[in-house]
Amino acid sequence: MKQLSRRDFVKGAGAALGFPFLVPSSALGLGGAIAPSERITMGFIGVGGQGGGHLLGGAWTYIPGGYSARPDVQVLAVCDVRRERRERAVQRVNENYAQTPGRSGGKPCEGYVDFRQVLERDDIDAVLIATPAHWHAIMAIMAAEAGKDIYCEKPSACTVHEAQAMAAAVRRYGRVYQAGTQQRSEYGGKFRRACEFVRSGRIGRLKEIYAYRDGGAIRWPVRFGAGRPVPDGLDWELYLGPAPWLPYDGNVGSHRFDIGELNWGQHHYDIVQWAANADETGPVELFMDGDRTAYRYASGVTVFGKPYPGEKVGGNGGACFVGTNGRIAVDRDNLVSDPPDIVREPLRPDETHLYHCDSHSGNFLECVRTRQRTICHEGVAHRSSSALLLGGVEKQLQRPLKWDPQREQFVGDDEANRLLSIAQRPPWHI
Repeated sequence: MKQLSRRDFVKGAGAALGFPFLVPSSALGLGGAIAPSERITMGFIGVGGQGGGHLLGGAWTYIPGGYSARPDVQVLAVCDVRRERRERAVQRVNENYAQTPGRSGGKPCEGYVDFRQVLERDDIDAVLIATPAHWHAIMAIMAAEAGKDIYCEKPSACTVHEAQAMAAAVRRYGRVYQAGTQQRSEYGGKFRRACEFVRSGRIGRLKEIYAYRDGGAIRWPVRFGAGRPVPDGLDWELYLGPAPWLPYDGNVGSHRFDIGELNWGQHHYDIVQWAANADETGPVELFMDGDRTAYRYASGVTVFGKPYPGEKVGGNGGACFVGTNGRIAVDRDNLVSDPPDIVREPLRPDETHLYHCDSHSGNFLECVRTRQRTICHEGVAHRSSSALLLGGVEKQLQRPLKWDPQREQFVGDDEANRLLSIAQRPPWHI
């Protein structure tokens, strides 16, 4: 049976009807346009500062106009528990599409309060999760179960057990996952080059890493009383989700339920793990270094959750790597070394070359199409978030701990192992 191309089918249909059958060139992917059938359809869950930037463009999201401006993406759903955010985002997406040649006439973007309704839609390929951190792992797991690919903001999880469960779900359901730890992709490749230099032995044997940020953990607050009336247009119950019930106090959006560096630290520890070649493992010992957490790998490399003394570079998402023959410091603005020539000489073909991409969002979308693993896939996210969270356990207990990175348990310490998970309010649970 002869196979008809889409164009032949359209021409034949027009002839059969006896009159010209006109189709816009954009619908066929002509003139440089991308046909609607070739676009990745997306839903956005949480469209506050970070999520709104991903959707519509922001200084930290590196896409002019956000995902909604990309010709290879069609945003079909926006979800937020705050009505004004939700409605404003839907309006802006639909207005942008109406004003963009070749984009009008398709399915409109719709707004939802409950993220489960987004996950139920069969016409959505992928979701971007930018909710408060206590929702990240649960939503990612549910999205994987629903057959969606996932871009999830950091921290990837709030407990080690959440990180384990997230990675297991992504693999079980064959989904593509990208953690929002974009330093491996963005900033002109500074972080990648720093890690390549370290792993190529440019500073000799790696001895110490200064992560600049402390370990972090989640801890449910305790608050009693009647609270204030929940304003119209806010689903406070769904905002809290797995967190214990708290009376509304007027500060929605500021309840992060964290201690230490839970919100920011995964950026730092992601680069620590990459440079230490530890994406598939973790530390074996944890201890306190003054008021900061520290840990040691089986290789002997010691990580300190503080700045390197006297080094200004590294605080903005970066780290300082100290070896037997020198040191390298990197952050979003700088890549420096002592001696200076360490980072001035280009990487040679025989040195270590790491996963290279220049766009974190572009890498995610490309992997959605090809089904390859992203640069910050679920395994990377599991281990980098765990490194941060183990420091949070140490910060709470304030005594030396031994960790088995294969079994992912503290050795002979039931109290520490109980801190690998946290109670969650029904019906939300891992």
